[in-house]
Amino acid sequence: MINAADLPDVLPVFPLHGAILLPRARLPLHIFEPRYLAMIKDCLKSDQRLIGMVQPRGDGPQPRLAAVGCAGRLTSFAETDDGRFMITLSGVARFVVGEEVSGFQPYRRVRADWQPHLIDHFDPEPDIGLDRPAFLKQLGRYFQARNLGTDWSGLKDAEDEVLINALSMLCPFAAEEKQALLEAPTLKARRQVLETLIAFALQSGGATDEVLQ
Repeated sequence: MINAADLPDVLPVFPLHGAILLPRARLPLHIFEPRYLAMIKDCLKSDQRLIGMVQPRGDGPQPRLAAVGCAGRLTSFAETDDGRFMITLSGVARFVVGEEVSGFQPYRRVRADWQPHLIDHFDPEPDIGLDRPAFLKQLGRYFQARNLGTDWSGLKDAEDEVLINALSMLCPFAAEEKQALLEAPTLKARRQVLETLIAFALQSGGATDEVLQ
């Protein structure tokens, strides 16, 4: 675990549409672009091995970045025969994206403000208001309507934070909706955003009353 006082002022970032990382969650990534291969190699040489996941706003070689990202520690690493990397980032804390820092690196770096999200360094929080049976029933209808499949044997009995954060990362919402989930200040607020997004998605029709087993 990295202490808040030890977090760096400048962070390399990996802009990726539709992908968010949340504290204590894990995100597998396939790295193949030369600039990000260089980023991984530099990250492996650092003490903290942190990379900031940030959604880009728009397209092009240098799109504007979203206001908030989440730093992950590189905790798993494998190199393929053709030089690609398969990595896993473990979420540490969210940060406010500051000004970009120029340099000789081919990848982007930003100043990170950790202060607004110090809650991420506390112990995992429960969601006192979570009605798990009703939530799972709604979730089952959503997955059935979208023809999505997943193994619920472990997730349905997971702790509140694991359940809500995993769904926030995995469900195929739009980039703006993913960002709203990332920026939710508390676990309860994130669950409420998640429930709202699922309810809106179900309004498109095709849902049944299937319950997750």
